[in-house]
Amino acid sequence: MTRPAFHLAIPVDDIGRAREFYGGVLGLSEGRSDTKWVDWNFHGHQVVTHVVEGARNEAGRNPVDGHDVPVPHFGLVLTVEAFHELAGRLKDAGTQFVIEPYQRFAGEPGEQWTMFLHDPAGNALEFKAFRDESQLFAK
Repeated sequence: MTRPAFHLAIPVDDIGRAREFYGGVLGLSEGRSDTKWVDWNFHGHQVVTHVVEGARNEAGRNPVDGHDVPVPHFGLVLTVEAFHELAGRLKDAGTQFVIEPYQRFAGEPGEQWTMFLHDPAGNALEFKAFRDESQLFAK
């Protein structure tokens, strides 16, 4: 590994549904696990789903490009090809998007595709892809 990997632990209410979504729909490989948690290989990063009882709520939403972006959220920057392949898998799985896949900043610095969704436990995820990944922080 040439860079540090992040570790993120998130609450879920059903480990079976978490396996179906993270393993089945997102296609992530499973690492260590127990009856109450699963480690997922999130493209080289470690995301752990932990069973936690009780309802979860978003902290809020932030208006961006006329959309209400859920906060908090996490996700990945993918290649454009991988982004569209994942968007297709999510649509085929019947995913209800918070924000449907769309293109932002067309022809401008930071041109990108983005989409937002919730996992079965209500955790918000964003996946995006830049036309030129070197513009990840372009203004």
